[in-house]
Order: sequence, then C-alpha cells, then structure tokens
Amino acid sequence: MNFSDTRLLVSKKSLGMALFGFSAGLPLLLIFSTLSVWLVKAGVERSTITLFSWAGFAYSFKFLWSPIVDHCKLPFLSKIGHRKSWLLLSQILIIISIFMTSFTDPSKNLFYTAIGIVLIAFASATQDIVIDAFRIESETIKKQGALSSMYLAGYRIAMIVSGAGSLWLAAYFGVESYNVETWKNVYQIMGCLMLVGVFATLTSKEPIIIKKKITHSQINFVLVLVLSIITFFLSYSYLPKIITENSVLLGALENVLKVFISLAAAIFVLIFFSKINFISIDKARLAYIEPISEFCHRYKKVALFILILIGLYRIADIVMGVMANVFYLEKGYQITEIATYSKFFGLFATILGGFLGGLYSMRKGVIQSLLVGAIIAALSNVLFAWLAVTDINIIFLIAVIIADNIASGFAGASFVVYLSSLTSVKFTATQYALFSSIMLFIPKLIAGYAGSMVDSIGYPFFFIFTAILGVPVLFLIYLIKDMPSKKRS
Repeated sequence: MNFSDTRLLVSKKSLGMALFGFSAGLPLLLIFSTLSVWLVKAGVERSTITLFSWAGFAYSFKFLWSPIVDHCKLPFLSKIGHRKSWLLLSQILIIISIFMTSFTDPSKNLFYTAIGIVLIAFASATQDIVIDAFRIESETIKKQGALSSMYLAGYRIAMIVSGAGSLWLAAYFGVESYNVETWKNVYQIMGCLMLVGVFATLTSKEPIIIKKKITHSQINFVLVLVLSIITFFLSYSYLPKIITENSVLLGALENVLKVFISLAAAIFVLIFFSKINFISIDKARLAYIEPISEFCHRYKKVALFILILIGLYRIADIVMGVMANVFYLEKGYQITEIATYSKFFGLFATILGGFLGGLYSMRKGVIQSLLVGAIIAALSNVLFAWLAVTDINIIFLIAVIIADNIASGFAGASFVVYLSSLTSVKFTATQYALFSSIMLFIPKLIAGYAGSMVDSIGYPFFFIFTAILGVPVLFLIYLIKDMPSKKRS
C-alpha cells in the first residue's frame, strides 16, 4: 500500500462516504440479525423467523423505483441538490419506520411488526439507490476502491452499533425474560442514531451529473410495476395450501406453483393498466429498456454470464447468514456473548476484510479479487458446520466468527468495486440498483426457507450445503476472467 492509496482513504470524499456507509448499514441488522433475536425471544418459530429475510426483497426490487430516484426532482427539497434531496427524504422515512416498528409486539401480532420491517426495508433500499449513485458519480473507477472501502468501513461500524450495540442495550434493559419495552427502547435509540446519515447528507457536496427528465408516463409505469409486485406478494401470501402432505419436496413444489400463479396475477395487473392506456410500455424506454440495452450492447454475449455471476456471488454468505443468530442462541450461547464476539469483534474483522478486499482489487485487479473472495467466503461456511458439531467453546466461536467475517468483508468489497465498474454514467443509479437487486433476489428467496432446511437436515449439513452453493461462482468467474474492460460511457 503506497502513500497515494493512504491519502485516498482519508480524503474528504472518502470520510463522507464512511458516514453514508453508517447510514446505510444501521437499518440492515434491525430488519435481519437483531430482529431474529427479538423474534426468538418473543417465541416465534424458527421457520417463520427466516421468512422475515424476505423483507430483503425490497432491496431486490429497488430497480423498479430507481428511475424515479434517478430522474425525478423532489419539490422544495431539490434545492439542496438532486441526490441530496432523495437521501434526506429516505433517511427521514427510515427514522419514522424504525419508530413505528418499536411500538409493535411480535409475540401478540406479528403482522404489524412485519409491516414496520417492510417499511424500513423499502426506505433503506431507496437510500441505498442514492448512496450507490452518489459514490459512483463522485470519483473515477480507479478511485472507487478507496470510496468502496471507506463506505464498507462505515457500513460495518453501523452494523456493530445496530448488531452488538442493540444486543448490549437489550441485555442492559433486561432480556432474560421477554419484555416488549426492552425492544421498544432498543429500536428507538437506533432510530435516533440515523441522524448521522442526515448530518452526512447536509454536509456533503452534490455530484455534478446532468440527468434526463422522466415523463409522467414513465412515473405511471413505475407505479403500476410497484402495484404488480404488491399483487404478487399478496397473492403468494393468501393463496390457500395446495398440498397438505408434510414433505420438503412437495412443499417446494407447492411454492413453485404458488410463485407461477402469483406471477400470473402480477402480469395481469400490467396488462390491465396497459389496456386502459394508463401506461405505455414504449414511453418507459428511458427508465428501463435503455439502461439494460446499453449494458447488453457493451458486453454482448458475456452480459448473460455477468448477470448470472451477480445473482449468485453472495449466495453462500446470505443463505447462511439468516440462520447465524438463531444458531448461536439454540447452540446455547448468551446474548451478551453474541453481541461481543459476533457483532462486535466479528464486524471489526469484516472491516479488516473490507479494507483488504478494496486494496487488493486496486493492486491486483477486480477479477482476481472476486475469485479470492468467492473461495474464502464458501470455505468459511464449512467452519460453521464444524462449530455445530463441537461443544460450546468461546475460543472456537471467536475463531470461526473472525475467519468468516474477514472472508465476508473481502468478498463484499471486491464485489462492490466490480459492480461499480459495470455501470454507465448515463444510467448510474438504475444500472447499479438493477445489479444489486439481482445480487439479492435468489439468495433471499432461498434464505427464506433456511429455517425449514435446518428443521429437515440439521445445522451441520445446512452449513455444508451453503458452502456448496458458492462453487458455481468459481466457474462463472473463470468464464469472464479474460473479458476486456468496457468504457463507462
């Protein structure tokens, strides 16, 4: 690491990106990891807890409203800058949603908690759209490694606060026996810490990027798309049980059938509004077709392999990660131990991994960094299988957590740099949102069934299975390794 690399890491833009990373990372564990502890203490079943990971679909579908964020100016707020105005709006919505969730009690009515979590996820995903575009538009590709590393550093620090910090607070307020007031206090304190993001937004410098204006027809198209997604999930949720026999295979078949029926309902919504001339597919070209066609034109036949790689790269991490806290609790570790070793020291290891991944990609290239990240991320899951068959041992727990988090941080930083290199400056927010949505969709879909998998095959085989899920990624990286770099026009 030379002096210029160090200077980039401590520049004003990089430090500002660390604050944005904090703002982006804080809500994440409140809807996943910390939430899982809350639900376990509230007596919610394991298979239901992992279904809450589907709140992450807000991140998977964020490309649907990214054109609005990319092109539409907000009334009044746009005076502080296009990107800054959307950042401020999304951060205010996150704070409101966290406070709303804090007043719910999953032990009595899980539905209201689910609504609050979905609202946090939606607002957080919107903030991610803007921050990703803000970061990419602020510097050239060569300097993205530094911004990505600092962004991930802030992101992981926020995860220490919302992960370890929230569990420490829960222990302080009293968590041995379930008390809804404990979690109410925890979530409200986390909501107040989102003011760090508001401060970063108000003190940052707006990137100078000229954007095309989006038409009312395109806005209508986005609204109908969002409505079709809502229709999909409502149809999936309320369809009656088709297969009554208790079987993992038949259960999977039933879910496939429900997905196709729900997809048909969503398509019907699109066709209906097209027939009454509320939307025009052709006029939505700027919002959706042009960003996709521009990417396919640049990468041609290789584009398909790139998209598959994006969809599978983080699958081993995400599918395993939804079960981590539940595993620790069911194994017999205490909440304070989880907070200290997993959410505190573990996330410092992730920050270290993020720095190493960002710097490695700057020095050795993105593809080589991707390959190393994919290998160590998959191998680290095998360590959890070993942990599952050993007796409770704090030293073993610490060793596995440190190894896993370094691997996760390295792979995450490498992947962020790679996704940034794929975008065109003409469609920064839309393309990056599309890529990150693809990254999350398949892993989140599978992760929702993680609890049921553990019920069927147990923790050791589950962790080995998640490691195997990472193997196809190695072949995909090999296929694109000789791909020439394309200019971000």
